[in-house]
Amino acid sequence: MPPGPHPLLAQIPLTVSPFISLPSAPTLPYTYHPLPSTLPPSATADSNGNEREKIVVSQSGHAASPEDIIASCQALQAHIEKMQEDAERTIREWEDNLREEQLAEKRRLAPGWLDRDEKILQPAKMAAGSTVPGQGQSANLMDQQADETSDAKMQQPAPSREGDELDRAFGSMAMS
Repeated sequence: MPPGPHPLLAQIPLTVSPFISLPSAPTLPYTYHPLPSTLPPSATADSNGNEREKIVVSQSGHAASPEDIIASCQALQAHIEKMQEDAERTIREWEDNLREEQLAEKRRLAPGWLDRDEKILQPAKMAAGSTVPGQGQSANLMDQQADETSDAKMQQPAPSREGDELDRAFGSMAMS
């Protein structure tokens, strides 16, 4: 190696300032070799360059290349996302079915209640002389119930006094 600065180091311009003392240029060792202009072939590729070597080895003995590991991680992430979407869709369907069942039950209990804006229930008024189809009686249900209760009262015996019932149950006690 010729004495003097290296050609690359000689290309660096230096400035001179009275306030700064620059270090002197290092001298390169005799074993210094510049980098080659071409790089050697990749250490992870086969001689053909087609298949990568398995450079990552697990404790179980399974070997894989970094590209294989990245591909399996991406496939796992896609599988997890698909499973999550399926689970969320199933939950939405279940909630929708539950809501529909509850709505159907409410409509069964009170038909027309949920289908209107007005929420006050009022009985339908019928004409005074109209009859219920299939019956030759008046349509007023309150009259029918009153007639039935008066008939039932006539058929029942008059209740006795409560004291008499107690005397029969426990026997009479004479006060002396």
